[in-house]
Amino acid sequence: MTATIFQTLIGIVAYLLIMIAIGLWYARRSNSNMDEYFLGNRGLGPWVAAMSTEASDMSGWLLMGLPGVAYFTGSGEAFWTALGLAIGTWLNWHIVAKRLRIYSQVADNSITLPEFFSKRFHDKKHILMTIAAITILVFFSIYVGSQFVTFGKFFAFVFNAENYYTAMVIFGAIVVLIYTLVGGFMAVCMTDLIQGILMFCALVVVLVCGFIFSGGFSGVSERLSDFPRFLDIFGIATPSLQDTKQVLIDGVPQFGAGANYSLLNIVSCMAWGLGYFGMPQVLIRFMAITKASKIRQSKYIAVIWCLISLFAAVAIGLVGRAYMPSVFSDASAAENIFISMTLDFFPPLLAGVVLSGVLAASMSSSDSYMITVSSSLANDLFKPAFKKASEGALMWVARIAIIMVTIFGVMVALSGDNSIFRIVSYAWAGLGAAFGPLVLFSLFWKRTTLPAAVAGMLSGGIIVVVWKNFISGLGGAFAVYELLPAFLISALVIFVVSLCTKVSDPTIEKEFDIAVKGELD
Repeated sequence: MTATIFQTLIGIVAYLLIMIAIGLWYARRSNSNMDEYFLGNRGLGPWVAAMSTEASDMSGWLLMGLPGVAYFTGSGEAFWTALGLAIGTWLNWHIVAKRLRIYSQVADNSITLPEFFSKRFHDKKHILMTIAAITILVFFSIYVGSQFVTFGKFFAFVFNAENYYTAMVIFGAIVVLIYTLVGGFMAVCMTDLIQGILMFCALVVVLVCGFIFSGGFSGVSERLSDFPRFLDIFGIATPSLQDTKQVLIDGVPQFGAGANYSLLNIVSCMAWGLGYFGMPQVLIRFMAITKASKIRQSKYIAVIWCLISLFAAVAIGLVGRAYMPSVFSDASAAENIFISMTLDFFPPLLAGVVLSGVLAASMSSSDSYMITVSSSLANDLFKPAFKKASEGALMWVARIAIIMVTIFGVMVALSGDNSIFRIVSYAWAGLGAAFGPLVLFSLFWKRTTLPAAVAGMLSGGIIVVVWKNFISGLGGAFAVYELLPAFLISALVIFVVSLCTKVSDPTIEKEFDIAVKGELD
C-alpha cells in the first residue's frame, strides 16, 4: 500500500469509526421500546429533521449518479431531473409535512407509514398495512442494493482495486449494519445530520475547485462548447459509441450532433419530483419531528440544502467533463467523476475526508431504508399476525429484518447492474406511485375510502413494473418515466373507487376534521 493510499484510507476510516460510535452511543436509549427504536419517540429537532430527511433521500445517487449523467450526456437530463426533485422537495415539506405529523398522532399515534394508512382508514383486517409493508420490503431492498453498489464502486475506484469489488460491497454493508442494528432510528438520524453536512460541504468544495482548475466559468464554457448540445438544457449530447464505449480521436471525446430534449422528455425528468409524496424514509421523519410548529424552520433548512446540493452535483458533472474530458468512456464509469476530481484536487488525507461524502450519501440512505424495512416487517406484518408478541420479541424481529435486507441488498449490488442511476430510478418510481397518490388523498380528501386506498396502492405499484418492463420499450410517448403514468393512474383509481364506495366508519371523517383543525391552529 502506497503512502498516498494509506493517508486517504486514514481519513475514510476515521469517518466510519465515528458513525459506528454514534450508533453505540444511542444503543441503550433506542432499545428501550418500539416507539424509540422506530421513531425516536417523535424527538427530532428542526435541524436534525431537515438534514436527516434530505441526507436519507439523496443517497449515493447525488454524488455519483447525477454527476455521472451530466458528465456523459450534458445538462439536459440532469438539469430537469434536479429541478423536478427540488420542486418536489419544496411541495412535500410545504403541503404534506405538517398535516402528516398531526394526522399520524390523531390516527392512534402511528409510528410507520403502513400503520398510518391502516389506522387512517380503520382497516381492522390490516389488508392495507400488509400490502404497504410488502411494497416497502420489495422496493427498499432494491434501494439498499443501489447504495451497496456505491460502496463497491467507490472503494474499487479510489484504491484501484476492481478485483476486490465484492469484498468492498460486503465491508460497506457491515459498517452500516452495525450502527443501524444497535442504534435504531435516532442513531440513523444523528448520523444523517453529520452525513448531510459532509455531503453539502464536499459538493461545494469540489465544485469550487473544479471551476478554479478549469479556468473559471469562461474556461469551462469554452471547453464544453466543442461538444454539441452539451450545455443546452433543451437538448442532449449524444456521445459517439463503439462497443458501448465513447470514441476518442487523439484523446478528444467524439459526439454526434446532439438531439432535442422534447417536452415529453422534460416532463418525464421532472416527474421524479412526484416520488417525494410516497417516500417512506422522508415521510417517517415528518412524523418524528418534535412539534408540528417546528416544521416551518425545518422546511427552509431542507429546501436550501436541497437546491444547492442538487445543482452543485449537476455542475460537478459538467465541470468534470471540461476538466478531464476523456477519462470516462461509458455512463457507468462516468459516475466516478466526483471521486476522480477529489483525488486530483486535494492532498491524500484531506481527500479521504472529502471522499467520505460519497460514503455519507450512501450510508445516510441505506441506513434509513434498512430501519424502514425492519419497522414495516416487525410492526406492520409480524405484530398483527402475532398479537401477543412482546415489544422485545418485535424488536428482535426488526433486527433480523435488518440483517436479511442487508444480505439481499448485497445480492442486488453483486447482480451485475452497476448503474446507480438506473437502480434508484426503478425503486423511486415503485414507491412514489404506490404511496404518493394515497398519501395526498389520505391527507386532503375526507371522502377517500379503504377499498380505494387498496386499489390505488396496488395499481400504482403494478403499473410501474408493467410499464417499465413491457410498455416503455414501445418508444415514443410510452418511453416516459414510469413514475408519471403510474402516479396518475393510481390517483385516478383512488378517485373513482372512492366515489363508488362508502366511508366505512363515521369516526374516520371526525378524525380527518381533527387533523385539519390541528394544522390550522
